[in-house]
Amino acid sequence: MNFHTRKWVKPEDLNPNGTLFGGSLLRWIDEEAAIYAIVQLGNQRVVTKYISEINFVSASRQGDIIELGITATEFGRTSITLTCEVRNKITRKSILTVEKMVFVNLGEDGLPAPHGRTEIKYVKDQFKDDEAVSE
Repeated sequence: MNFHTRKWVKPEDLNPNGTLFGGSLLRWIDEEAAIYAIVQLGNQRVVTKYISEINFVSASRQGDIIELGITATEFGRTSITLTCEVRNKITRKSILTVEKMVFVNLGEDGLPAPHGRTEIKYVKDQFKDDEAVSE
């Protein structure tokens, strides 16, 4: 799992119990997963199709630094399936897991469109493609 995005839990992110509000965390996850899908599919037109059961494992409190990890697990003809884990950056304790998130690639007409991807594309590989084009 790749952990790229970190968030600092601030007072405005808390629920009345003084812990991280689940709605704030889910918004961050959906945004991070959408960005991941956009990068993997090379298209800014993706939509969230499905999010499986969300398992809140432990709480996060004000001042915690959390990190969101996302990985692609499957490439469909017009979709990409991801998995997600959120953990405390310092203690590495799991906060939340999402087993399955599906994003659909859209064409200019707003309908599902084939993306042609079959495996995770890493940033280091994208630079190699750029170097080959410029040579």
